[in-house]
Amino acid sequence: MLKYSFKRLFQSLITLFIVITVVFLLMRLMPEEGYFGDGYEKLDEVQKEAILTSMGLRDPMHIQLKNFYYDLLSGDLGESIIYRPKVPIAEILKSKIPYSVRFGLAAMAISLIFGVSLGITMSRSKNQFWDKIGTGYIVFINAVPAAVYYLFLQLYVTDILKLPILFNPDRPISWILPAISMSLGGTASYAMWMRRYMVDELNKDYVKLARAKGLRDKSIMVKHVLRNAFVPMVQYLPTSLLFTISGSIYIESLYSIPGMGGLLVDAIQRQDNTLVQALVLIYSSIGIIGLFLGDVLMATLDPRIKLERKAGAR
Repeated sequence: MLKYSFKRLFQSLITLFIVITVVFLLMRLMPEEGYFGDGYEKLDEVQKEAILTSMGLRDPMHIQLKNFYYDLLSGDLGESIIYRPKVPIAEILKSKIPYSVRFGLAAMAISLIFGVSLGITMSRSKNQFWDKIGTGYIVFINAVPAAVYYLFLQLYVTDILKLPILFNPDRPISWILPAISMSLGGTASYAMWMRRYMVDELNKDYVKLARAKGLRDKSIMVKHVLRNAFVPMVQYLPTSLLFTISGSIYIESLYSIPGMGGLLVDAIQRQDNTLVQALVLIYSSIGIIGLFLGDVLMATLDPRIKLERKAGAR
């Protein structure tokens, strides 16, 4: 297990290095206006060149990349140019992360509770009423663009339930609808996969044998079927959790939540190149770390998984 973990960690670090390097190089292809802020049109060519030179953007590319990695390993993500001029990006993130973490954990909890419960109910009533209701919900969430039902909830449900249409940190009631909206996709995903894995397990021989021995359905479901069906889902939990905690881009923008998701939208709209670069790197790192943790967690919980290929095996 330890050998496998180190191997996956090494692969993840190599992938992260490649992703960070590609993002850095792509950002250097972006228009240079994103490095000047609002005063770009007021500067002459000499002033522009002086600013770019002072920022190291006129150095050879390998020198820029070396300096970038040195700063990154030192914890320096650079400074915002347009969003909050001259303010370190790390300081900006400190005020954004708490909101994304709170909403992310709330949405994750809602998704797991209702998604897993719905998936279990659907599997136990296959092709019956609740299975059809759950299938309809899953199809709707996957077929309809998220922006459509997010906007519907904000415009109509807020009016029906008398909830605030925008987020206000001083009003706890304004946390309800954004958290629920953020959990809809996860709920559908967990329900779909839980149903699939539960149905697969219920059709296996060991379940039929357990029933033949006289074990109660509740005991079979809890001690065997549910445990085995949940193992494959574990692989996706770390990635889902990390991405949810990092903030939903659309939800945070829609409800004016001052989190990391809305920050990325603002940075792109304002063409703040250094801030966009830092946020893209963070989201890329989250994805890679999530996949690594998912693989290790799944291998830890399921002893049947073979971590290494045996000699002579095909």
